[in-house]
Amino acid sequence: MNETRPSSGPDAAAGPRAGEPGGPALPAVRIDDRMRALAEPAFARSAGAPLIPGNDVRLLRDAGENYPAWLAAIAGARHHIHFENYILADDTIGNRFADALIERARAGVSVRVIYDWLGVFRKASRAFWARLRAGGVEVRGYNPPRLESPLGWVSRDHRKLLVVDGEIGFISGLCVADMWTGNPARNIAPWRDTGVTIRGPALADMERAFARNWATLGAPLPDGVVPASDTPVPAAAGNVSLRIVASDPTTSGTFRLDQLVVAFARKRVWLTDAYYLGAPTYVQALVTSARDGVDVRMLFTRGSDIPVMKMMSRTGYRALLEAGIRIFEWNGSLLHAKTAVIDGHWSRVGSTNLNFASWMGNCELDAVIEDAGFGQQMEAMYLDDLSHATEIVLEQRRRKLRKSQSPAALTSRDRKGSATRAAAGAVRIGNVLGAALTNRRVIEPIECRLLAWTAVGLLGFAVLCVLFPRVFAYPTAALLVWVAGALLYRAAKLVRRRRPKNGG
Repeated sequence: MNETRPSSGPDAAAGPRAGEPGGPALPAVRIDDRMRALAEPAFARSAGAPLIPGNDVRLLRDAGENYPAWLAAIAGARHHIHFENYILADDTIGNRFADALIERARAGVSVRVIYDWLGVFRKASRAFWARLRAGGVEVRGYNPPRLESPLGWVSRDHRKLLVVDGEIGFISGLCVADMWTGNPARNIAPWRDTGVTIRGPALADMERAFARNWATLGAPLPDGVVPASDTPVPAAAGNVSLRIVASDPTTSGTFRLDQLVVAFARKRVWLTDAYYLGAPTYVQALVTSARDGVDVRMLFTRGSDIPVMKMMSRTGYRALLEAGIRIFEWNGSLLHAKTAVIDGHWSRVGSTNLNFASWMGNCELDAVIEDAGFGQQMEAMYLDDLSHATEIVLEQRRRKLRKSQSPAALTSRDRKGSATRAAAGAVRIGNVLGAALTNRRVIEPIECRLLAWTAVGLLGFAVLCVLFPRVFAYPTAALLVWVAGALLYRAAKLVRRRRPKNGG
């Protein structure tokens, strides 16, 4: 693959065209009543979330717009604050939020915080949480390691939610840590991220999502704190319709919705993601849309705080590029946003990444907004982001470009040896190996190296097992004993629950 920046060809002097980086946004695709009637039940059933009209939604870009709005809402709290975030770090920004939460708790406001155990691992000390609790803040950690659940740590609470007094709420991709604000003194730019402010009836669904997670970690919220499903919702605050998609482990509501929306797309699918590792079915939805003439663009981060994830993401680029999908990489510091805008009408902003962990394993939260005005704001922001990105294209002799794409190219810095590609593609091994063994789909030529190196790796592992059986047998036995003990413990708990009390 080669890289190319936005074209500077013969008509560059005329300025970028609509739909090109730096150019004006395109008009939203009109959704007629018949199409809407077909789409609405399908979207609601796929996401498990109804469309809620009457909301006011404001787009917030980066920590510079999100954090001040969050802190202002916290400072104005009168009744309760519900704050759920993957990371609340013990650093300058984290302590600024801690001070604000403690101040409100001491003023008599009920302040409740959920953090993720793995998210804050080595980022927040016990003293940090002790200070919050001593200040009157109720704090619960999601899914710390437990002996009775050897693999329970896989599920994470990756949500980024803040609701104040049931009157204003925020959904975003931002955690609370110094990385999002950068360090000008050290010439470190802020992380790029996106969030929204929400007022109106949708806040009730945000509150209920928080309440469900809170109840899994201890005693539930007192009655009346969060509106029940059969009680009146907050009054209308605007004219924007949206869904609050609160996915839990194994529910995969966002996964189903993401695929369905791509299938309904008529003109444009513009995606931004930080940790892309597309599932085969989702990749197929994108590929078929692109081949059907839909303008599919994907913006990813160039640098990453998880380098192996970046390598894994790049192993999937070629199949997308060959289908005519345009891929861009952010030139600045880490891009952490998780957004989508489809046909200038349908938008998603939240915490869900385009990978199996987010779709299937985590607690995630997204605002799915159906509004042309908001969609045009999202497209304008997307085009601005592309003006600060580098486009990835295929080599001249191998690429298959659509007519609208620029032929200019620069030398890639991303050509890697086959061994590195094989290692980076480890997550795809199961899919490729399964296809090879069952012959249920065509193996793409690009996957031959992955198959070959998988075979070599398996042979090497087999040789090591023969030469050093104890090295592998003891850890395996210990893991099996742990799993067996956890299963017996859970079985005993279930037996105690079923046993009738007082012999009755």
